Amino acid sequence: MTDRALSVVRAGALTTVQDRGRPGHAHLGVPRSGALDAPAAALVNRLVGNPPEAAVLETTLDGCTVRPRSTVTVAVGGAPCPVTVDGRPAPWGAPVRVMGGALLDIGRARSGVRSYLAVSGGVTVEPVLGSRSTDLLSGLGPPPLVDGAVLPLGRPAGVLPYVDAAPQPGPPDELVLRVTLGPREDWFTADAVRTFLTRAYRVSSASNRVGLRTEGPPLERARPGELPSEGMVLGAVQVPPDGSPVVLLADHPTTGGYPVIAVVRPAGLTAAAQATPGTPVRFTAVSRR
Repeated sequence: MTDRALSVVRAGALTTVQDRGRPGHAHLGVPRSGALDAPAAALVNRLVGNPPEAAVLETTLDGCTVRPRSTVTVAVGGAPCPVTVDGRPAPWGAPVRVMGGALLDIGRARSGVRSYLAVSGGVTVEPVLGSRSTDLLSGLGPPPLVDGAVLPLGRPAGVLPYVDAAPQPGPPDELVLRVTLGPREDWFTADAVRTFLTRAYRVSSASNRVGLRTEGPPLERARPGELPSEGMVLGAVQVPPDGSPVVLLADHPTTGGYPVIAVVRPAGLTAAAQATPGTPVRFTAVSRR
C-alpha cells in the first residue's frame, strides 16, 4: 500500500473531495459540482505547490481530522478555523509541514461555513467525467468522507511559495447578490419583483451544496401552475411554491420546473458559499433580459 495517503480519523459533518468540477455535461444531466468557494480552493492549492485543478477537501462547519502516512505540506483556507498538528497550534492560511503519522485537525469554523484543506500532491481519488469532485445530487465522484476512509495522494510537483500568510476575504456579514432579472420574471406580480429587489431575506439552515435557500417575504405568482422542466444554470434563482427564493449552487439539478426570477452574477456565488444561516441577503438588479 502506498505511503502517499491520508487516513480519515474524524470525517466531520460533511467533508467532500472537490476540484474545479466537471463542466460541459449538463446535456447528460450532470451538474458542474466542484468547490463552492473556488478562490479559496485555488489559494490553498497554490500555497502547497499544487496546480489549480488539484483536488482538495471541502469541510462544512465542524472541520475534519486526518493523519498523513508520509510527510506532507498542507494549507487550510476558506472559513477561518483553528488548525492543530498533534494538538499544537498551526497556522491557518499558510503552508504547514506535517510529519507522517501526525494528527492534523481542522477545527470548527469560527465564521463562515466551508474550510478547504490542500495537501501537496493533491487528493488522487479516481476521476469521473474528468473530475474528482463529489456531487451530492447525482452521486458521481467519491462519497462524502467517513471515519476510517483512506484517500490516495499524488506526488508533489510544484515549488512552495515563500509566504507567511495569504490574505483571504472574510465571510459576509450581509450577502448582496447582484442579479440579472429573468428569464421568468413575468411569472411574478410587479409587487413580487419589487419585493424581491427591495426586501431583506435571510440564509436558511436548509441550505446545502445544491442551493442556498432563503427565508423572508414570499413572492406572489402572476400565473398559476408550473412550467415544463427547462434548463437550469449555476446561480439561477428558482422560486418554489412556498415563494422563497433558492439560489442554485454547484450541485444543482440541470433542469427544473420552478420559475427562475433572476440569475446571480458568478462573483456573488463565492460569498454565498460562506454565508452562515441567518445571514441577511439582498438581491439587487444590475440588468434585465
